[in-house]
Amino acid sequence: MILPTGYSDDARALWDAATALNRAAAAVSPAAAGLPPLLFFTDPVRTPRPWETAARLPTGAGVVYRAFGVEDAVRIGRRLREATERAGVKLLVGLDAGLAEAVAADGLHLPEREAAWAAVIRADHPDWLLTAAWHGGAVRTDVLDALVLSPVFPAGGASADKPALGVIAFGEKARRAAVPVYALGGIRPDRTELLMQSGACGLAGVEAVQSAFAA
Repeated sequence: MILPTGYSDDARALWDAATALNRAAAAVSPAAAGLPPLLFFTDPVRTPRPWETAARLPTGAGVVYRAFGVEDAVRIGRRLREATERAGVKLLVGLDAGLAEAVAADGLHLPEREAAWAAVIRADHPDWLLTAAWHGGAVRTDVLDALVLSPVFPAGGASADKPALGVIAFGEKARRAAVPVYALGGIRPDRTELLMQSGACGLAGVEAVQSAFAA
């Protein structure tokens, strides 16, 4: 999909790179073709109004709603669901299957430490899109649709204390994985060209996506 007028150059750079990566990954692994090329990861502190970004995302993109235990998680989740449905965007919820059910999400994103629960979740929700965070350790992938490997570049948030993988190490891990792999961590429009031969199935980000797709 080509973005219509009204989007920033940064938004175009992220989306064009994400869709190019997705097409290249799908040529090797057809399963990648059904995945959102770009994932917007929410954060209660860094993205306080995530529904506004969600409403601006291109059709086919995805949102990973990470509530992190906030009291009004269901209200925010439902507002996100409304925005994503209007935009034609997938909505995944981080970790909390009950919250995902409550907001009629399209799937679930698991932390690496909880990825072992994917088989149980898949049995209960066979139609859900299931992804898991990955930092290079052993993860069961036969019931997952994709992994999100981070941090590729120096990043903020929860990944601030983790050393960056770099593009070469990311590519080596992504190509050995049994499922498609997203690139997360320090993703910026000016770095997308570095990832073009990395084997990533798409891009994922927090503040960079929010900034690029601001109204």
